[in-house]
Amino acid sequence: MKKITIALLLAAGTLSLFGCNNHYQPKEQALQPMKQSYQGVLPCADCEGLDTSLFLDEDGTFVLQETYRGSRDGDKTFANYGKWARTADKLVLTDSNGDKRYFHPVGKNLEMLDQSGAPIDSKLNYQLQPVEKSLPKTPMALRGSYTYMADAAVFKDCATGKTFPVDNNLALERGYANSGVEGGEPVFLMLSGHFSVQPSMEEGMMEKALVPDGNIKFDKAKSCDN
Repeated sequence: MKKITIALLLAAGTLSLFGCNNHYQPKEQALQPMKQSYQGVLPCADCEGLDTSLFLDEDGTFVLQETYRGSRDGDKTFANYGKWARTADKLVLTDSNGDKRYFHPVGKNLEMLDQSGAPIDSKLNYQLQPVEKSLPKTPMALRGSYTYMADAAVFKDCATGKTFPVDNNLALERGYANSGVEGGEPVFLMLSGHFSVQPSMEEGMMEKALVPDGNIKFDKAKSCDN
């Protein structure tokens, strides 16, 4: 009887140990959804501050706008775009030139990391806070294929591989017609433009569209690969 009692106690102790081990094992935490837009003034080496706005889209693309406040030539605003990805501890931005930037979620904010993805040892502010803002209208250099057919135009971007409807633009329609391709055939296009969320052809729906700003150049001899 004593042997049975001792065996039961040992078994209970073993289960208890397994239970404790399981309790303290690290568990994977589900990634929290990212906010769509962030803003903050980051340190700037040759200006008063870098006013930074980051816009993340659910399709995996981003737009980053930066304004150099109080620079020698006055306030200068630039924008670029590309793809974003989320790892367990980082947000990775890859722009249209293939360059990367890294951010680390801190609560609801995003903290900028250095060029290697490591924390920046500084007491200065490197955080962006979530805000409600519309996509910027700052022109960006874009490359991709443009297709026009049945009074509708679409643009497939080289950097992200995404396809966007194109806001009505007579210069684009004329350039496409003069490029020597058949209607419905894609042709390589370089231009300045920005993105805007607009009503889609489907009633009650919204979509992100490309809005041309100028510097339009068609070249049927080129593609995203060359």
